[in-house]
Amino acid sequence: MTEPRLLPELTARVREAAHSRTPPCPCGAAVLADRPDGTVVRHADTVAKAHAPDTDPAELARRLAVAAASPDVLLPPLGPAPAALHGRLVTFWPYGTPVDPDDPDAAPWEAAAVLLARLHRTPAPTGLPPMRGPAKAARAVARLRAAGAHPAAGSVLRAWRTLPAWARAEAPMPDTTTLCHGDLHLGQLVRHPAPDGPWLLIDVDDLGAGVPAWDLARPAAWYACGLLPPGEWTRFLAAYRAAGGPAVPADGDPWPALDVPARALTVQTAARAIAKAVTAGRPLDEVERCVVDACGRMAAGPARSAHRAAK
Repeated sequence: MTEPRLLPELTARVREAAHSRTPPCPCGAAVLADRPDGTVVRHADTVAKAHAPDTDPAELARRLAVAAASPDVLLPPLGPAPAALHGRLVTFWPYGTPVDPDDPDAAPWEAAAVLLARLHRTPAPTGLPPMRGPAKAARAVARLRAAGAHPAAGSVLRAWRTLPAWARAEAPMPDTTTLCHGDLHLGQLVRHPAPDGPWLLIDVDDLGAGVPAWDLARPAAWYACGLLPPGEWTRFLAAYRAAGGPAVPADGDPWPALDVPARALTVQTAARAIAKAVTAGRPLDEVERCVVDACGRMAAGPARSAHRAAK
């Protein structure tokens, strides 16, 4: 639950930040997101984000420094250090035009792939914390366990247990030198300058050193579950390879590299879906059933890859 004073005071902060660079304008502020892990408010050409309450200040500062040093890949922040507001760290960003969710044919799969390849070819700076993808997956499973009984929960938890310890955030990742985004999906791309500048990646909260295949895992899992058409997956993978991305071999079968992260993202998605359905007291929808069913097939044994489990 958002601290009651956070939104109005965050709105005041983003107005102040916006008009430190431009004359005052009469437009209001828009709440772009209001979740426990992040509240985001826009005013004019400026966005303010209140990060999760447990955000580590030093780790966030390191992630902001990476974004500031990589303006051809990551949207750079408007300041070098976060502010504080009601126990939350607040950062300021230029506004970028997001992907249009109502125009799936225009989804920038190639742009996302090229940006990931550039990111993955950038050495992770010394002292950068680990990429937080496995930790987010583990939190989703913990939320599932806390949500209460559901008939599909058992197969999802069994699929989780087939993953290696690093993918469950129970051991260090096998790669500690590659720079990764940690939570790649189409909502993490914006055009900047708005409205039609080049695409850039946003959201540094999970940025860190780790296994680069994790950043390809969500579209890989969607493809394996039948939720992403083969043509779009092929475009994404081909563009990543053409840009020299190191997460998969330059040719041949990509699934030996993608299998564990894709299975982990499938479990994470299914766990979140079930937890939300239990909280709302509703049945799973068709998309949610697809990922839950894939977990059931993966739970048949550790040799069942995410790709084969979808067949």
